[in-house]
Amino acid sequence: MNNEVKTLQEENRERDYFFSVLKTFSSYREQSLLRIESKENAVQTLPKHHRKWLTKYLEDLKSFKSCIEVNSQLIPIILKEAKTIFGNIYCTDGNSHSETDVGTLAEGLDKVQSVFKQLMRDWSSMGSFEREQCYQPIIDEIEEQFPKDKFDRKMINVLVPGAGLGRLAFEISVRGFACEGNEFNMFMLVVSYFVLNLCKEVDEFEIYPWIHQYCNNLKAEDQMISVRFPDVRPMPTPGGRFSMTAGDFLEVYTDHNQWHCVATCFFIDCAPNVVQFVETIYNILKPGGVWVNLGPLLYHYSGLKNEKSIEPSFEVLCDIISSVGFEMEKCKTGIKTKYCQNPKSMLLYEYESIYFVCRKSIKINGEGDY
Repeated sequence: MNNEVKTLQEENRERDYFFSVLKTFSSYREQSLLRIESKENAVQTLPKHHRKWLTKYLEDLKSFKSCIEVNSQLIPIILKEAKTIFGNIYCTDGNSHSETDVGTLAEGLDKVQSVFKQLMRDWSSMGSFEREQCYQPIIDEIEEQFPKDKFDRKMINVLVPGAGLGRLAFEISVRGFACEGNEFNMFMLVVSYFVLNLCKEVDEFEIYPWIHQYCNNLKAEDQMISVRFPDVRPMPTPGGRFSMTAGDFLEVYTDHNQWHCVATCFFIDCAPNVVQFVETIYNILKPGGVWVNLGPLLYHYSGLKNEKSIEPSFEVLCDIISSVGFEMEKCKTGIKTKYCQNPKSMLLYEYESIYFVCRKSIKINGEGDY
């Protein structure tokens, strides 16, 4: 009985969180405009001659509002079919208790803004430069590992944990592989479902991904750069198999010896214990399977209160990878990669990322399975 109650409580928590995400999306316009109004109010508290000199600034703030309006018009289109993401389990004939009583998430507005930037990176022509830096080396390696003349690619199972809005996984499937993306972030899942299932035309929608980036702008126009998405029709080629799975990577992927390839991009540092990620990747790969990785070691949980985070250097991480059982076949450091950067900004971050290719031993306990 206790297990049944616990399961019901977990389901209710998941349901409440899901509707909180939807409500946070819906609050985007109101919360974003409130932030601008606070800036306008701050100007009004200044001396009269200061206000006179800031006339252009106030005009810029009005223009920012117009951009926010464009972004906000996309929200209801995204949310229209959002409840069907998980097979209609959250669909009801009317408003449920969960839908009406949940609130917005405190950090949610920042996550909505982050999704707009991610749309630029994954699904706009402007993002092609970042994708060339970050995704193409992984794609090239997978194609090299499984050439068409030696493998039936639709039988090669590739997993992309931390898939975000799904572009890397999509591109792998386009090349004929059976590819599955996995994502835990519900904001990403809602928008990736929209892009991958409901966008029908190239450059169908317009967004302003950096409209909330108020610092380090040479001109207001640099903050108001717009992009259109998707830059391609998100339809895998015939024969390729493509899917997205929701959930915690460590909880979803527990079956051993299932995947021919695991591709991780800006992912392995998203765990408080990176060793657990390495171990899980090793376990789920088939004997002889390949792990391809590219990204930094930002360690997202580092410094967070009440999180038991570890942050080994790459040197130590290499020892861990070897100890788990991998053989490292390729390794490069200093790979220049950017992440969701406004090319016009006065401040641009660039990672010196690591790239490596590891192979799981062909034989485990004397038995091969490749």
